[in-house]
Amino acid sequence: MSNSKKISNFKKVDVRNAVRNSYRKIAIGNAKEDGCCGGSINLKKSSIEISRKIGYSDEEISTVPQEANMGLGCGNPQLITNIKEGETVIDLGSGGGFDCFLASKKVGSKGYIIGVDMTPEMISKSRIMSRKYRYRNVDFRLGEIENLPVADNTADVIISNCVINLSPNKQRVYNEAYRVLKKGGRVAISDIVLIRELTKEMKQDEKLYCG
Repeated sequence: MSNSKKISNFKKVDVRNAVRNSYRKIAIGNAKEDGCCGGSINLKKSSIEISRKIGYSDEEISTVPQEANMGLGCGNPQLITNIKEGETVIDLGSGGGFDCFLASKKVGSKGYIIGVDMTPEMISKSRIMSRKYRYRNVDFRLGEIENLPVADNTADVIISNCVINLSPNKQRVYNEAYRVLKKGGRVAISDIVLIRELTKEMKQDEKLYCG
């Protein structure tokens, strides 16, 4: 078992706060552990290597700001949906903005990207990069993916990369995704799932709730 704190009584608010604090540290560069799905947050080289291994091409990696690639994903959700010019895309748990910036080029000037993340430091980081690199069709919004700050019937496509597993209320996430998705819209999720029951010890390990 890790040296992290124990969560003896499962409380959604405690899990959410633990996750937010973990990714706050990643955003400001003070974390020394891996993020969700095993991504390294210390070395840019490692982040690039991870991105290649989980399905991003060198061309895709090179077109996105290096600062946005923190190696925190577990796949490439854009491989399983064809994002088209002019579409509106919502990223659930946008982090540093890597997938948003990549999708931005695909939807073009007539399209729109909305990235939602509950960690203020991640939103600040992604907004700074958006301004710096002049992504005019990307909007980063502070909010929880269980309560999306997005109007009904907004998205043509919803993507998410290794984030829903961090939510203590996954059904609520899917309900919200359905609410903001247009009729006939698509959902592309890359994430991790359980294939066996967790031990009691693992269920009490705060670090594991954070990825």
